Amino acid sequence: MLTRRTMLAAAGVLAAPRLARAAWPADRPIEVIVPYPPSGGGDTQTRFVISHVARQMPHARFVVQNRAGAGGQLGFEANFNAAPDGYTFGLITNTALHGQPLERRVRFRPRDFSFIANVVFDPTAFWVAADSPFRNLDDLVAAARRAPETIGVGTAGVGSDDHLLMMAFEELTDTRLLHVPYNGTAPTLRDLLGGRLPIGGFNAGEGGALYREGKIRCIGQSGAERWSGMPEVPTFREQGFDLISGSARGYAGPPGLPPDILEGFRTAFAAAMDTPEFRADAVRLGLPIQPLIGEAYRRMMAEEDERMQALWRRRPWREG
Repeated sequence: MLTRRTMLAAAGVLAAPRLARAAWPADRPIEVIVPYPPSGGGDTQTRFVISHVARQMPHARFVVQNRAGAGGQLGFEANFNAAPDGYTFGLITNTALHGQPLERRVRFRPRDFSFIANVVFDPTAFWVAADSPFRNLDDLVAAARRAPETIGVGTAGVGSDDHLLMMAFEELTDTRLLHVPYNGTAPTLRDLLGGRLPIGGFNAGEGGALYREGKIRCIGQSGAERWSGMPEVPTFREQGFDLISGSARGYAGPPGLPPDILEGFRTAFAAAMDTPEFRADAVRLGLPIQPLIGEAYRRMMAEEDERMQALWRRRPWREG
């Protein structure tokens, strides 16, 4: 939570003479790398967030650049290997950032980024059609034990946060589901609505609109607490399954950003996310906000890295 002390300290950083005297950030645009295609969730979030951050840095100019490819790897690498001069940072996500170095060779080290701020934690959820017989997670467990490897769970692909939640749920419940990997959430939704898929695994923010229209139901979401966007839906933990999973989406720069520049970014993000306008826009866009600034964000990502490495050792997901 952003306290008055935090905000006063942040204001002091922005007003510090050393930043005011420096060429940064006024002499050229700051590139914000989105490692995914235009109009997707990460792109939409970034353009929204940067519009608010820019108000806290009136001398800065921001340019959002989409560098899609290899599931985000190309954008992560461009960010990580950029000059640490304050003119490049980008969107990073917990699952892809930590999973890719386990699956293949990459040109970045997840823990060495200069962490600025997390903005969103979008919990993964299990969804069913409106007329599904599954009313809760216990129903799913009971059915999976009666008929192992027959209940399809659609995800955005092998190694996605949806897939990792499914595997962790199987381990916790001693069940085996049938993984159905798709190329993204849209085809998962298509088959769920069409009655061809029993369970859809995707994020709360992705299913919220159809949920409010009554076209799909959510039998459990894996955040630490209930999301205000659908407060009547219990968490996995509330139903007796100790799992937290989701898509954390935040911002980091290349290793070695100068401390004053890094603090300038952190301060601007903290101030932006503390405004009523930001919170109202986040609700309108269906973004489950979880602000974490600086070291708090770095610690969260380090813990996520450890969890994913442990799961990989037990059950490498490239095997499906």
